[in-house]
Amino acid sequence: MRVFIGGIVMSFSPSLSSGFTAARNRSNFISPQSGMCSLCTEECAGTCEIAQAAVLGKLSVYPTTTGSNQIASEKDYPVDFSHFNINGRAFGAVGLDLDCGDAEIFKVNLASEYGYDDKIKLELPVVLPALVKMNWADYFAGAAMSGVTCMVGEDARNKDSRLEIEKGKITSFPMLKEIHDSYYKYHRGFGQMVLQCNVDDHLMGVPEIALDKYGFEALEFKFGQGAKGTQPVNRLKDYDEAVRKVESGNLVMPDPFDPEILALREKGCCPNFYTYGRLPMWTEESMAKRISELRAMGMKNVYFKMAGFDLPDIERVIDMAIENRVDMITFDGAGGGSGYSPSKMMNEWSLPTILLEKAVVDICSKLEKQGKILPAMVMAGGFASEDQLFKSLAFGDGFISGIGVCRASMAAAMTGKKVGDDIKAGNTPELFKKFGNTVNEVFHDLADLRAIYGKEADSFSTGAVGVFSYLNKLGCGLRHFAALNRKFDLKYLDRSDLIPLTYYASDLME
Repeated sequence: MRVFIGGIVMSFSPSLSSGFTAARNRSNFISPQSGMCSLCTEECAGTCEIAQAAVLGKLSVYPTTTGSNQIASEKDYPVDFSHFNINGRAFGAVGLDLDCGDAEIFKVNLASEYGYDDKIKLELPVVLPALVKMNWADYFAGAAMSGVTCMVGEDARNKDSRLEIEKGKITSFPMLKEIHDSYYKYHRGFGQMVLQCNVDDHLMGVPEIALDKYGFEALEFKFGQGAKGTQPVNRLKDYDEAVRKVESGNLVMPDPFDPEILALREKGCCPNFYTYGRLPMWTEESMAKRISELRAMGMKNVYFKMAGFDLPDIERVIDMAIENRVDMITFDGAGGGSGYSPSKMMNEWSLPTILLEKAVVDICSKLEKQGKILPAMVMAGGFASEDQLFKSLAFGDGFISGIGVCRASMAAAMTGKKVGDDIKAGNTPELFKKFGNTVNEVFHDLADLRAIYGKEADSFSTGAVGVFSYLNKLGCGLRHFAALNRKFDLKYLDRSDLIPLTYYASDLME
C-alpha cells in the first residue's frame, strides 16, 4: 500500500517490478496508475515486466522464477488481519475451573475432530494445503508428526516419470505410493492424507487407482485456489512433446494433429505448443454422482477446495458440500501463495482472505439457522504466524475450525533441511551457533519427537523436524493468546476476542 500526505492511498497494486518475475523498474519514480517508470526511455536495457513481455511474450504471463521456489501475492490489500489487535481478559476461565493452579497456558485444548461418519482427529487446528513440489516428502512427514491433515496437490501424475497409461487411463503411478508412505510412515492416529484431484486427474483415473492400489481413503475436489481460479498453461518444448501430451490425455493448443499445423511443420514453421488444464464443470447432479461412485470404491472422507469466487458460487459450493456430506471445505483467499500461477491473477483476482472469511461465516450463520449440518470450514491464504491464526479463528465466530498453512510450512521444511545439512557438514549457520553445533543441540523440539517416537526420531530428516517444530511453535503461541483471553479451548473463540483498529475492520465485525 502506498500512502502519501493526507493519508490518500494512491495504489494497492505493485509496480511492474516483482520478486517472482525478477522484473525491476529502472527508476524509483513510478506512475501509480500503470506501474511504469514515469520516465521511460529508449536507452533502457529492458528490466521491467513490459520488457519481459516484449521478449518472452505469452510466457511472461507466468512467473519466471518457479521450479525450486514458491511464490506469493505482492498486492497490499486495504484490509487484512493486521487491522485487528487481540483482546485480553483479567478475570474468569472458560472451559476450566476457576483455579489458578489448573487454568494455565498448557491446559489450553488445541485438539479437535471433524467428519460426518469417519471422524478425523487433529492435534492442532491446522491443515497443510495441497502441494506436491520442492521438499514434499518432509512437508508430508512433518504433517504426520504434528498430527494434522495434509493434502497432495493436483496433477501429481505429471511429476512421475514412471507413470504408465493405457487407453487414456493410468495403470501405474509409483510416485503415489511414495507420497502415501511419506505421511503414513509417521502417522499416529491424528490427521489424514488427502489426494487433491482436478478434472484431468478424474478423467485419467487418478482417484480410482489411488483408492484401489495405493491406500488412499480421502479425496479433495478442487474448484480453485486463491492464487489462481483457472488451470495452468505450460509451454511445451517442441512438436514431439506436444504429440506425447495429446496421446497421454492432455489438452494441447494448437492441436499437433491439425492438418494446418502438420503443413506448417513440413515447412519448419511450427508455432509454440501449450498444455492447459480443463476447467471444472461440476453440477449438483454430476458432483453427487461422482462422490457416490468413489464412495462405492472405498473413499471414506470427502474434501472440497474453494477460492474467493463470486458470492453465489461460494454459497452453492457450501450447499453441495452439505448435500453430499463433505467432511471439510478449505477456502483459499487472495494474498497467499502458489507454486505456479499467472502473475497478475495472483495479485489481482479473488476475495482477499479476510473478506472471503466474512462471506463464509455469513453464509454458514444463515444455513445453521435453517437447521443445516455444516462441514468443517478451513481458511487459507497468507497465514504464517500464531497471531494470524488466532485472529482468523476468532473472526470465524465458531464457524472456522482450522487454518491452512501451506507456504510457511514448506518454508519450514526447506530451511529445516538446509540448516540440518549445514550442521552435519560442520557449517552451523551463524544465527544458530549460540545454541550449539549438532542437530540435537540446535533443533530444540527434537526432544518432543523422541518422547513420541523414541530414539528413532534421531534419524528423522531435519526438514520434517523443521515442519514439526514450526507447527509446534504455532500451537504454543495459540495457547498463549487463548489463555490471555481466559479461554481454555479454541472452540470458545469468537469476535469478542478481537479489537478492530480501523473503520474497515469495524465494518467487518458487523
